[in-house]
Amino acid sequence: MAITDADMDKVLSAMRVVESNNNPDAVGDGGKAIGVYQVWNIYWIDATQYSGIGGEYKDCFKSDYADKIVRSYMKRYATEKRLGREVTMEDIARIHNGGPNGYKKQSTKKYWDKVQKELR
Repeated sequence: MAITDADMDKVLSAMRVVESNNNPDAVGDGGKAIGVYQVWNIYWIDATQYSGIGGEYKDCFKSDYADKIVRSYMKRYATEKRLGREVTMEDIARIHNGGPNGYKKQSTKKYWDKVQKELR
């Protein structure tokens, strides 16, 4: 079964807790990640170039804007065509954590475990 809009909302909500305890003012990774999703500049560039959302990197401190960025990134990388199968919440979390091929990286499994715990 394909990921539903409700599933996407749930996994993104859990990711916000794992990333920043849902704090829009959060700064992490030595100043390289900002906002509720702890978005890196390179992630933001990728998402905005693909989607045409516009704005500035610092806009990721705004939760609604950051949500658009993450959803745009997922529309590019978390697709059935790209993965060769239906997309899961695990794919969403692991791609967010590890980049376009994060769903393949062993290192993103621990992140998924944290997100999964929040989902329960």
